[in-house]
Amino acid sequence: MRARLRETAEELAGLLWREYIVYRDRSGEVVIRGEHVQRWISLAPAGGSDEVLLRAGRILDGGTTAPARSETVVPLSAGMNDLAAACRRLLADAAAAPAPRDPGAARGGRAEKAAKARHGRKGRHTGLGSWVVIASVLGVVGLCAYQIVVHGG
Repeated sequence: MRARLRETAEELAGLLWREYIVYRDRSGEVVIRGEHVQRWISLAPAGGSDEVLLRAGRILDGGTTAPARSETVVPLSAGMNDLAAACRRLLADAAAAPAPRDPGAARGGRAEKAAKARHGRKGRHTGLGSWVVIASVLGVVGLCAYQIVVHGG
């Protein structure tokens, strides 16, 4: 089944994208990465001997993969056109979903510009934690001032 999945993934990748990478991950799934479209698809054996579990997701800035956005089970006997159609539906679902945040990823050009825009925005509010720290520091300074005034230094 593993060899058949690899062959199927190679053929499927050629139908879906002009640029792709096919590899087997640690769990044994065959993954197709379309770096130019920032999407991935994985194929894994499903419950039946002729069924494959298709999962699709995004590739984040920095090259890491986000968790699968959608999945479906398709019989391999359905043919390559039906398999490609199922993959296209999953990829459309992944594209329609909001992009996941990846704070640990390396920042690219667009992400860096977005971060600068966020830091420069007006009307930013101070969070509750910051107010607690400010109040604590003011309390300690006030207590020290009180001690100096009452006890004369």
